[in-house]
Amino acid sequence: MKIDKIDNLILSIIRNDGRITNSELAKRIGLSPAPTLERVKKLEKYGVIKGYHAKIDAEKIGFGVETFVEVILSRHKKDNILEFMEIVKGIAEITGCYHITGKADFMLKVSVKSIKAYEDFLLHTLSTLPGLQHVETMIVMRTVKDDPNPPIN
Repeated sequence: MKIDKIDNLILSIIRNDGRITNSELAKRIGLSPAPTLERVKKLEKYGVIKGYHAKIDAEKIGFGVETFVEVILSRHKKDNILEFMEIVKGIAEITGCYHITGKADFMLKVSVKSIKAYEDFLLHTLSTLPGLQHVETMIVMRTVKDDPNPPIN
């Protein structure tokens, strides 16, 4: 799918206001509502727009500690890597999992209620996963920027 200037404008508007009405979006991009809706539906159909989500403040619902965890696996065979990826998908505290290059194999983003809760998670969940060789935790002191969307040209 080719993205044109109007599509980019639509994306830049809805990335900041996913609840905007079609008629308001149409006004802002200078089209009538019907072709605007057609363009949005096309962006959804081709997976450019993957969904609409509420941004929840983790601290306000009791999850005041975020960490990033580097994981090194003991074996780097395809089956071991795929098994690890499948297991972490089912662990609620792991809110992000990234297969990376560099000294570590994976970077995990973990959200928990407290440092004690992280210790419990580390001892009773993470450290029990098969194939772990090394884990290194970095605790987030402050989030300066947290934009889940890529830049729009």
